[in-house]
Amino acid sequence: MDPHLLRTYVTVARLASFSEAARELGYTQSAVSQQIAALEQDLGAPLLTRRPVAPTQAGERLLEHAGPLLLRLDAARADVARMATAPEHGLTLVSAPTALGPYVLAALPPTGVTLRVLARDEIPAAVATGAAEVGLVDGLAAPSDPLRLPDVAPLSTYGVGEEPVCALLPATHPLARRARLRLGDLADARWLDAPDTGLPLAQLRAANGGRGFRPSLRYDGTDVRTLTALAAAGQGLTLLPRSAATGVPGAVAVPVTEPRLVHRTELVYAGSLSGAAARLAEAVSRS
Repeated sequence: MDPHLLRTYVTVARLASFSEAARELGYTQSAVSQQIAALEQDLGAPLLTRRPVAPTQAGERLLEHAGPLLLRLDAARADVARMATAPEHGLTLVSAPTALGPYVLAALPPTGVTLRVLARDEIPAAVATGAAEVGLVDGLAAPSDPLRLPDVAPLSTYGVGEEPVCALLPATHPLARRARLRLGDLADARWLDAPDTGLPLAQLRAANGGRGFRPSLRYDGTDVRTLTALAAAGQGLTLLPRSAATGVPGAVAVPVTEPRLVHRTELVYAGSLSGAAARLAEAVSRS
């Protein structure tokens, strides 16, 4: 299967238009049509209906494979390019919002760093494809347990920090006076669904035997202050690392102590670390 044709197919399916895909890719519309026809001939199945333009059943199945396949190709290209890359240059770091704990911020070099805050699930792909030299991912885990990352490419990780987790509640919430909480105490509360900022509800549900944690409001941003303001305003609860949950006006951070869970942060990289990336990794591991 020609990856060039596969990229064209993914673009046509995403835009639901041959002409829009041609415009985005810089081809003529007839060239796009020829490429789709060539891919359909190669696979022996129609992939798109023409009016309207939409994936067939076979086309839908191909789309499921296309993303990981193309990402792997981009990652392979970036991996080979890294081996031929010259020496020292600035450092691009991608991070989940709540992975930027105090120990990480203190370890950042004073100059030469470009920091990009991304949705949690985008970080491994950004590192794998060379968009960044290193990434910081985080999540809920048992103490000392590694995080589970998507299999986008051969990536290396190591833990750089763990801290307790706290439920952030409005100061008027009935549980706000508790010294500590069990996760099960919160299963039936109203929750903020903020997968890219707070700890994902799916992880809380899994830790509670698959039960509870229904969302009341969804927040699709990556700004921690917006999330904490929503919690303080009574729009729903959220679970955060202690450093992010403490000191929020109008809210109380109550430690969750059962089951034993921590907020874990890991450094993720491809190949071997060198230059500014190696120095950052060393500084973070010392902090």
